[in-house]
Amino acid sequence: MTRRSDWSDNDGADGQDSDDLSPSRAGRRTPRGGQKEGPSTMEPGEQARAICLRLLTGNPRTRKQLADALRKRDIPDDVAEEVLSRFEDVGLINDAAFADAWVESRHHSRGLARRALARELCTKGVDSAVIDDAVGQLDAEQEEQTARELVERKLRSTRGLDRDKRIRRLAGMLARKGYPEGVALRAVRRALEEEGEDCELLEHQLPES
Repeated sequence: MTRRSDWSDNDGADGQDSDDLSPSRAGRRTPRGGQKEGPSTMEPGEQARAICLRLLTGNPRTRKQLADALRKRDIPDDVAEEVLSRFEDVGLINDAAFADAWVESRHHSRGLARRALARELCTKGVDSAVIDDAVGQLDAEQEEQTARELVERKLRSTRGLDRDKRIRRLAGMLARKGYPEGVALRAVRRALEEEGEDCELLEHQLPES
């Protein structure tokens, strides 16, 4: 699986599409005479294909993202369905491949855990079974390793704070990235112990591995 660590943040965790096609741009074409014709001169199917191709030029998109864009352009549902199905048939839309690339990209570039990745894919309209397969590529061991690396990178900025505040800040950072409490606390405890902190009081908070 190819790493997509440079995936545009404009197509990120908030589930919003970076759709820069204004209605005037989306439907225009320039004929031989150089005169721009309005959207009404294009058949709905032709307009739908142009919109999808333009959006797919920047980043891969899910079927739902493209369907939403077509709906905003007032493309009839039956026309949109036909165009999107054709794009799927020829491989221009592939939600499974999108989800696989998204998981690898966002895990490596942002350190997101399976829970956060699943939420992001859900906002993009990916089917739950496809999401399960994609996030299943990250096993528990890999997730814990990434959590430890994230804590190690953040650790220096917490030096000088009292121990409990460091724990809350580091564990909170991991929680926001989707890591379960047990994984977060184990990663924090290990990092603090390596610094010489006494983490004995943290033991009662940790679930059994």
